[in-house]
Amino acid sequence: MKIIRFLFQDQTHYGILEGEVVRVLAAPPYDGLKETNQSISLDSIKLLAPCEPTKIIALGLNYRDHAQEMRMALPEEPLIFMKPSTSVIGPEEAIVCPPQSRRVDYEAELAVVIGHGAHRVSEAEAGNYILGYTCCNDVTARDLQKQDGQFTRAKSFDTFAPLGPWIETGLADPGNVTVETYVNGQRRQHGHTSNLVYGVATLVSFISHIMTLLPGDVIATGTPSGVGPLQPGDVVEIRLGGIGSLRNPVIKHENIDSPGTS
Repeated sequence: MKIIRFLFQDQTHYGILEGEVVRVLAAPPYDGLKETNQSISLDSIKLLAPCEPTKIIALGLNYRDHAQEMRMALPEEPLIFMKPSTSVIGPEEAIVCPPQSRRVDYEAELAVVIGHGAHRVSEAEAGNYILGYTCCNDVTARDLQKQDGQFTRAKSFDTFAPLGPWIETGLADPGNVTVETYVNGQRRQHGHTSNLVYGVATLVSFISHIMTLLPGDVIATGTPSGVGPLQPGDVVEIRLGGIGSLRNPVIKHENIDSPGTS
């Protein structure tokens, strides 16, 4: 099942996407899928980021090949950092290159969307707290990351967390997903979640023992090797097998008055 969040006639809704038809939900999907009698054609709506996280908890060095690429040792425990809710944008919205950075990179990631409040849950219970999965682009100001020695500024600019296009609830195995990035139609990144250092259940349990995960929160599980730069004028596409494709243009900060979020 594909759960979407969308704009229709200046109002935001959640819905279930079936082919080219959207079945409108009466409320956010976290307490059961309560449908209305309304259906809308896909071509009459604007897709937004599929959830509104209070926080995005992201993983550093969670792919063996990426750690090798960055010439860094694998972490002994999950290495987490956070991206703010203000960094979230949806499909086809622009990633804005900030004036402070000379190198902005893409990072394709499998994202976990939390469905129920999770506090100190076990790995065995973790699946009960997951609504589904979506695509994430953990956009990073790589030069600032190296300069600062930590991740907050480099990961937190407005527009640096594209999510979408929907939440896939039927993914059979999050450990069996192809993760790819395409820039202007050329493949730049190709990995597989079988190469994760820490899997989804471990991450949900580990993080929930640190902070309570709320419905709609996102865990971005890390990126495989092949990260690289984006330039204004590029179009970057994240493709996850069994989930879908997230596409965003890249622009300079001068091209807009203020970055929009979804």
